[in-house]
Amino acid sequence: MNNAIAITGIHTGIGKTIAAAVIAEALHADYWKPVQAGELHNSDSIIVRSLLTGGSNRVHPEAFLLTQPLSPHAAARIDGVTIDHTTFQRPNTDELLLIETAGGVLSPISEDATMADFVAYHQLPTILITNNYLGSINHTLLSIEALKHRGIQVLGIVVSGTSNTTSEAYIEHYGGVPVIAHIPFLDVVNSHTIKEHATRIAASLYKHIHHGNDKGAGQ
Repeated sequence: MNNAIAITGIHTGIGKTIAAAVIAEALHADYWKPVQAGELHNSDSIIVRSLLTGGSNRVHPEAFLLTQPLSPHAAARIDGVTIDHTTFQRPNTDELLLIETAGGVLSPISEDATMADFVAYHQLPTILITNNYLGSINHTLLSIEALKHRGIQVLGIVVSGTSNTTSEAYIEHYGGVPVIAHIPFLDVVNSHTIKEHATRIAASLYKHIHHGNDKGAGQ
């Protein structure tokens, strides 16, 4: 298994952070979100820290904390800082590290790079988080193509929210990427519900991640 995996999404607001918490719990992985824009009093790292078993030791500090709830490139401009994803240093950990990106696959991370460029530069295989809604087949397949075009290994898709077997079957067939887990929108979000769903999907995640790592990049 690779030492680090990116958690990417087809767009913002799809439950990617909760999904990342469930996946981290399932894989006994650490968590790192390099760039946080806005919501600093209740950041994604703070949320995940409260949800993971031993979260205070498994969630690593951000590389950039930006004050405005905007795309990172716009928030960085307001804060007067420059983000260069090529200089990011991964947290020091012996555990598998899940790296959550911000927004969607092609959301800007800086003035001249996207989240996909960041993932590609650091050669991170990725798990793609998606939803089922009108238009999500298009958004998911475009995200898969953008990742594969950069040589990024897409380990699998995790569906956040309601399942739709017809849509998911088409995405698997056309995109060539398996759906490896479903995580429903949670009415109650706490460490107990995170652990419950982590236990439920752990075997599938391990199976596909190990199998995926036997394949070449972009497969």
